[in-house]
Amino acid sequence: MDRNFSPAAIFSVVLLSVALSPSTAFLEPYDLLYDNAVQAFYNNDYPNVVRYMEGALSSYREVRQTKVRCRLRCQDQHPFDATFSELRFPDVVLRRAACMNTCIEEILGSQSLHKVSEDVVQDFHRRIPYNYLQLAYKKLKQPHKAAAAAHTYFQANPEHVEMSQNLEQYKDLQGVEEDHFVDREARPHQRSFAGAVSLYDKGEHEAAIVLFEGALREYYQADSECRALCQWPQKFEGHDYLLYRYSLYELVSDHFTQVLHCEHECIRDLATRPGRLSPMENFLPLHYDYLQFAYFHVDRLEEALQCSLTYLLFHEEEESMMDNVEYYREELGHDGKPREDAAWYLRRHKQELELLLIGSNTMGVEFTEGNYWSSTGRREDSNRIPSGTDGWMEYVPISEKKNISALSPQQFKEGGPLLFDKVQLVQDSAALNGTQRVLLDDVISEEECSDLRDLAHAVTKAGDGYRGKMSPHTPNEKFEGATVLKTLQYSYEGRVPMRSARMFYDISERARQIIESYFLLNSTLHFSYTHLVCRTAITGQQDHRNDLSHPIHADNCLLDPEANECWKEPPAYTYRDYSALLYLNGDFEGGEFIFTEMDAKTVTASVKPKCGRMVGFSSGGENPHGVKAVTSGQRCAVALWFTLDPLFRELERLQADEVIQALDTQSVWGPGLNINPKDEL
Repeated sequence: MDRNFSPAAIFSVVLLSVALSPSTAFLEPYDLLYDNAVQAFYNNDYPNVVRYMEGALSSYREVRQTKVRCRLRCQDQHPFDATFSELRFPDVVLRRAACMNTCIEEILGSQSLHKVSEDVVQDFHRRIPYNYLQLAYKKLKQPHKAAAAAHTYFQANPEHVEMSQNLEQYKDLQGVEEDHFVDREARPHQRSFAGAVSLYDKGEHEAAIVLFEGALREYYQADSECRALCQWPQKFEGHDYLLYRYSLYELVSDHFTQVLHCEHECIRDLATRPGRLSPMENFLPLHYDYLQFAYFHVDRLEEALQCSLTYLLFHEEEESMMDNVEYYREELGHDGKPREDAAWYLRRHKQELELLLIGSNTMGVEFTEGNYWSSTGRREDSNRIPSGTDGWMEYVPISEKKNISALSPQQFKEGGPLLFDKVQLVQDSAALNGTQRVLLDDVISEEECSDLRDLAHAVTKAGDGYRGKMSPHTPNEKFEGATVLKTLQYSYEGRVPMRSARMFYDISERARQIIESYFLLNSTLHFSYTHLVCRTAITGQQDHRNDLSHPIHADNCLLDPEANECWKEPPAYTYRDYSALLYLNGDFEGGEFIFTEMDAKTVTASVKPKCGRMVGFSSGGENPHGVKAVTSGQRCAVALWFTLDPLFRELERLQADEVIQALDTQSVWGPGLNINPKDEL
């Protein structure tokens, strides 16, 4: 028999197998649809932007729900019962994994094998598709849909100045109503909770009870789904356990360690609103806190007692709630029991919840404010807000919080000597409407600017220092950069003049000395990171821009505009103390450097780059800043970050120091001295 099948025959078999698959097998990968939508956007093909982007969002949701359903089903089919042995544990793990793979493949077909890049996943988490959609709907003269897309995007990106302005414009458009501004990605449990609080505040207690009860059901469902999504290979930076060559037991143990870490984060995730850095304080217990008061107001004391006892499961020694329990018991003449939903949940996850509740000194404090016992002994309230309604807390004890915005001005000094004769002070902190800010001109000459721009064109690589992405901040600009050590390496290889690489090294040192001197620092300022960087506007992608070249941020803390705070904790570069930007040109459009208030919206100062101009500032929450869109040409600068902590000195800078020292030694002692600078590269 001839077993050489023709390509046409193979293709027919594939088509037949697809035709016999479930309908969802035709679901297109959402990253491919997303890419098609972006391409359509830059081709001004707005109907297809909507078609592909809405399809991508639908596909993304369907893939997520399929994974949730399959994993929950397989967990039920292959449970970890209380009697299984150590030998049976890996067997259950493997059977569960095989079950999940089969289930997902049966429903999604070939897409189950499709791997989506982390960059695309992050775009969907950040709701970037809605930015494209709002512009496309606007062009298609569908302002009500544009308003919904803009509102959805803005909920997760509250620092986006242009989107805030767009929303104000949509509000004034004819045909756009208030109810068009909906969050299309709103999480059901958070939406219900917010609605219930609003009803409670209006005194509509019966309606509030319905929504609070619904919010609880949705919360527990969301928790179950979040944990189900953790039942998959976990990726941790620098920790790829799938490449380990260990025993099966070690692999399984490592896998479950990471799964537990993922599940632990579900508690935080469910309590964190989109675009916010911190979870809502006391979020789950707060449902029962509100409910016990709402039930009290409608004279349903049985339910009020039950909710009060449930709240005490979370805060066992909360005195004011214990007083409420005693009151309800006396009124009813009997005791009650906590609600089973919370009791079951806490038996499984209490330790994780305690990490979120730890250090929350405000819990229960507001509970007594504005409340009093009437002459009848009945619990009353006077404009009472349940504990923690507006609170925010970090995922660390309060004692470990570091609020940068609270720094006292007395801690700051400035006005020291500029060290170099030609350097001119243009504006100080007062003129720049802030603290620890300075603007200087003539830090370097026109010739030095020209040489560094030539160096940048020869050495810089797309996204260097930012994982190779075209731009870490916007798809509308090409981002290129290089470090001091890389330029020295290129010069040693003869690809750029050694004089130019040495100039980059020397000029960055000049900038460091100026910043250290001007701000009157009592200790040495060390390099944390040095970057020769150019941003280039991409032709054909500037007509619809409403983004920033670099969004508003702070350099050593996580900016939280809504809370008006900046939290000094990872993943921020908490060790950075001062920052500087030394500009190499001004022949481009846009690209102004801006300082803002903590709200990330109110601009307090704007700096137009030009050759030799340098802006320096302290790196904390007192100096939120960003860069306006570069809409034409190329903007080049030397970006510098400094630290006062020698433990966080830039490694590449230390290596560059050794290269320069070797070169200087060689120039003094001549070629007879056997030193090879490349050893340091």
